[in-house]
Amino acid sequence: MPTVDDILEHIGEFNFFQKQTFFLLCLLSAAFTPIYVGIVFLGFTPDHRCQSPGVAELSRRCGWSLEEELNYTVPGPGPEGQCLRYEVDWNQSALSCLAPLAGLATNGSPLLLGPCEQGWVYDTSGSSIVTEFNLVCADSWMLDLFQSVVNVGFFIGSMSIGYIADRFGRKLCLLITILINASSGVLMAISPNYTWMLIFRLIQGLVSKAGWLIGYILITEFVGLRYRRTVGIVYQAAFTVGLLVLAGVAYVLPHWRWLQFTVTLPNFCFLLYYWCVPESPRWLISQNKNAKAMKIIKHIAKKNGKPLPGSLQSLRPDEEVGEKLNPSFLDLVRTPQIRKHTLILMYNWFTSSVLYQGLIMHMGLAGSNIYLDFFYSALVEFPAAFLIILTIDRIGRRYPWAISNMVAGAACLASVFIPEDLHWLRVMAACLGRMGITMAYEMVCLVNAELYPTFIRNLGVLVCSSMCDIGGILTPFLVYRLTDIWHELPLVVFAVVGLIAGGLVLLLPETKGKTLPETIEEVENMKRSGKNKEKMIYIEVKKLDTPLN
Repeated sequence: MPTVDDILEHIGEFNFFQKQTFFLLCLLSAAFTPIYVGIVFLGFTPDHRCQSPGVAELSRRCGWSLEEELNYTVPGPGPEGQCLRYEVDWNQSALSCLAPLAGLATNGSPLLLGPCEQGWVYDTSGSSIVTEFNLVCADSWMLDLFQSVVNVGFFIGSMSIGYIADRFGRKLCLLITILINASSGVLMAISPNYTWMLIFRLIQGLVSKAGWLIGYILITEFVGLRYRRTVGIVYQAAFTVGLLVLAGVAYVLPHWRWLQFTVTLPNFCFLLYYWCVPESPRWLISQNKNAKAMKIIKHIAKKNGKPLPGSLQSLRPDEEVGEKLNPSFLDLVRTPQIRKHTLILMYNWFTSSVLYQGLIMHMGLAGSNIYLDFFYSALVEFPAAFLIILTIDRIGRRYPWAISNMVAGAACLASVFIPEDLHWLRVMAACLGRMGITMAYEMVCLVNAELYPTFIRNLGVLVCSSMCDIGGILTPFLVYRLTDIWHELPLVVFAVVGLIAGGLVLLLPETKGKTLPETIEEVENMKRSGKNKEKMIYIEVKKLDTPLN
């Protein structure tokens, strides 16, 4: 009996139906962007200082400029001026306009400093969750928690989505995640306080990445074998389109509630996919629902304008399973080669997440034009996707993957030593690092499944990719806390972990041109088989040179 892949060869592997569905699901991929990296705009931290009663009136009476007001009334630049204030009653009439603090200190001792008890003044015309809920100084860790909690949701949602999608179907799960994501996003935009905002942010994390993954699964199951890798890469590139749109929307709407509301509303439109995107016929066959699967296949054939041959009216699953093997977590570390693959892949998933999210967050703290910097750095993700498509089937996986990690690490290290006045050079280094880590991120997605045997492949991908979300949980604390020590310190950390990741990739076997391994023995012999193949070719050439009798 034919498989779905056999039928797609006759009714179209990537024709009108697949292109239409691919476009619709790419919109879903682009809409995931504000949840994944929206903290750059939602959590923007502008320059700020303590709110001191009487300062504004004194400044008006004395005719001070903003610079003079800051010079006379703020303890100094940096954390001291942002989180402490002079213990002075600015309403007293004896204060001079030329030197208001003169004579207040006794015996030459410095004036006492105290915490910002009356709130803060922010130098911005817009608003963010930082300015509304005062997530600065002693409460700055709450901004870290805001981003970490969504990654906690990603982790839990990703761990459970495989089972849920296999148990209840791709389409139903997709629609449920869309509805919950859209509803929680709107509720977050109208949250009355930080606690409720955090709860709805967690809910968004639980379903949003899961919905993105279901879209990825659906499109790869609708297209033919030859197109799966390409549509997977372009589906991820649609996320980059979302980055560009997000930068423009955030520029037009500098108030976080309106921004959150605007980027969430389109998700309700995705509920129309109930009528546009059918269930995966591959899943239906795996559930022994062949009649429903055949109905969808006939719909695909009709959309593609291709006849369905009568000989292909019966179906069987893509993979015939003989003896059923029960995968175990121990299988991921029991044998030497698979153990090495697991540890290196886990580290690379972790590194890719830390560098990708970390570079975006660090860029938001750079103090230049955040909108243009975000836009330019997002543009370089397109050549990253193009380079992957160009190299993986020509050069292979290992060297482009290793080089991309090393380029990202080297670019981070170079940025540390580039002077602030060479802004264009810093932007170029940041873009190069962003392109490198984008390539590495997409490469680890592609290669992970190629390094495990069939019966533990899903488990291997699930366990290794979970480190991506662990990295996302730690990244906000890593970026924002290390920046308080030294602004460039996160870049030094990124450089070290990126360069190590590139070196570790070189220890993995090349998978270009190799069929997916079926057994543990095949994985253990991966590198050895490559050497044997070279020797066998050499012997065959020698035999051809031998004259016939």
